[in-house]
Amino acid sequence: MLIDLKTLCEELPALKGRDVSEVRDLLAGLGFPVDGTEAVQDTWVLEVDITANRGDVQSQRGMARDLAARLDQELAPITVTALKQGEALRPIRLEAVACSHYATAILDLPAGAGTPDEAKAFLARMGAGAKDLAAVDASNVLLHRYGHPTHAFDADKVEGELSVRWAQAGEKLVTLDGLTRELTAQDLVIADAAGPIALAGVMGGDSTKVTAETRTVLLESAWFDPRVVRAMARRHGLHTDASHRFGRGADPVMAGVARDLLAQTLQQWAGATLRSAWTVGDARLPQKSIALTREVLQRIAGEEILLADASAILRRLGCRVEGTPGLLTVMAPTWRHDLAIPEDLAEEVLRLRGYDRIPSTLPPMQGEPLALSADYRHRRRISRRLAQAGFHQCVTLGFVAPDMDAAVADPENPSSGRTLVNPLGREYSVMRSSLIPSLLEVAGRNFAQGMREVRLFEIAPTYRSTPKGPEESPSLAIFWGGARGGEDPLSRQSPLDLEGQLFLHGVLRDLGVRKEVHARRPPVWNGVAEAEALSRSWCVEVPLAEIPVEPERVIQAFAAFSRFPAMERDLSLLVDLDLGYGSLEAAVRAALAGVGELRDVRCVDVFRHKSLPEGRQAWLLRLKFQADDRTLRGEEVDGWVQRALDAATGLGAALRA
Repeated sequence: MLIDLKTLCEELPALKGRDVSEVRDLLAGLGFPVDGTEAVQDTWVLEVDITANRGDVQSQRGMARDLAARLDQELAPITVTALKQGEALRPIRLEAVACSHYATAILDLPAGAGTPDEAKAFLARMGAGAKDLAAVDASNVLLHRYGHPTHAFDADKVEGELSVRWAQAGEKLVTLDGLTRELTAQDLVIADAAGPIALAGVMGGDSTKVTAETRTVLLESAWFDPRVVRAMARRHGLHTDASHRFGRGADPVMAGVARDLLAQTLQQWAGATLRSAWTVGDARLPQKSIALTREVLQRIAGEEILLADASAILRRLGCRVEGTPGLLTVMAPTWRHDLAIPEDLAEEVLRLRGYDRIPSTLPPMQGEPLALSADYRHRRRISRRLAQAGFHQCVTLGFVAPDMDAAVADPENPSSGRTLVNPLGREYSVMRSSLIPSLLEVAGRNFAQGMREVRLFEIAPTYRSTPKGPEESPSLAIFWGGARGGEDPLSRQSPLDLEGQLFLHGVLRDLGVRKEVHARRPPVWNGVAEAEALSRSWCVEVPLAEIPVEPERVIQAFAAFSRFPAMERDLSLLVDLDLGYGSLEAAVRAALAGVGELRDVRCVDVFRHKSLPEGRQAWLLRLKFQADDRTLRGEEVDGWVQRALDAATGLGAALRA
């Protein structure tokens, strides 16, 4: 926000004569760091950082009020003559609780009513160009000086009575920026007999704007619900000076004062004639008292602060304070919507006393560190095992674009139940149901940078649509793609074909996954790069709940090893090209389920050649047997191998000649 030092001194005379560097230090001490200062004409303009909860200081008057509390000095009074309640020349109906107070007036403007040079210079310093239209520029000057937005309509263009109401679905409004806005039932509007003429608290309408031909103005100064204004501004992509202030909470009591100031300014600048002024609604909003105890104040401060001193500071901020032994009952001023709980009051006391008075002490360290959670240890074990296998862990966003989600869509998990109402953008609009699309984006970027082989994994939540809303569950996704070799003339580059599927199957088995999970080719959609490289890749995804948790042991359990020799038998099998290895291994293990001497079953070689029958490939299946108490005999091993061969034959395999 921009602060004009000249105007700031007019609001707080105690600042006159102080150097700009001193004012900058005062603001920083209040929690408003100054990013920069610029000498403009005969004054200084300061660019000040303001937190989102302090809408009350988004003006010259508001900042001066905070400085006055810090310095324990008096603000300059607002010189305005309150307008008498007159005849309601245009009846105004408040039909929505989001507007509790509406002050207005009608004035006649003489021809050629312009803006004084001093006001134009002030607006220029605030980064707002003057329009040389008295009603418009006066409203902008008051907004930057006093912080309460006002608006002026061309009264001759307003048809019939005014109402503050919710818009009807299908209604449209052309705003001052010339764009046509499609309104919804959540939009609060100012409307006349013909329809909406302004988005309440955000922007006026083009049909009733003030021009050089305007001779009669209808003034608006109101209070609008901050939540409604913020939602409208986001929905329509409008971030105006008015919405910034109303959206952070305006002072309802200031609405009538701002109307009087605007009318008085037009009378002084242009010789405007007041026809009538009237007000609808109540400016008093419900307020609750806050109890600040000595214990809360001491806990936040870390030292003893007398309640009497705290009471004096809070009164300087405009609070009403009643003290009893050990307790302060505080009513926040109407402009401080951020003061809601005792801790807020304690922080204000510390801020006004000065942050430099807070002692620099380290808090005492008590208690033993908490043990790592079982869930964290489980994820860490999986991550370490995959890293040992050569995979790199990724961290991607939990939101994806609709087309990414559609690439892995499950009919039983529709995206409609996972789509955000107010996303940051279309590419972040759906809570993902799978980790695979995010991994593929990362892989595509790696391939685009010249990587031959990419190994990735991610452990993160995925979401399922339910009647109660999205349901979260963690998953593990693994990707392996590209081509191996080719780094030197002696190593031939070869694409990852069945080898990748077998490898991922082995990784999952090593992690303890017993359920049959098959690696698959990744889906491809328009938004993913390097589709050709991805077509030579494999990916797999499994819920984290299906990976068993291994207990952490300081001393690993000892498993006795056999002192007798192991025997290996190889089966060279002809199998169909579309047969998955997992199915074959499962069938062999099922056939040998009662054989305790079986130690391992694995495919050690894959052979494909035109010399083989069409549609067939050759697998070399290696079986390993070993007993703990004896040396195995050849005939019993041959019997087990025959059982394995029978199981493979049942899946269409045949012993290769």
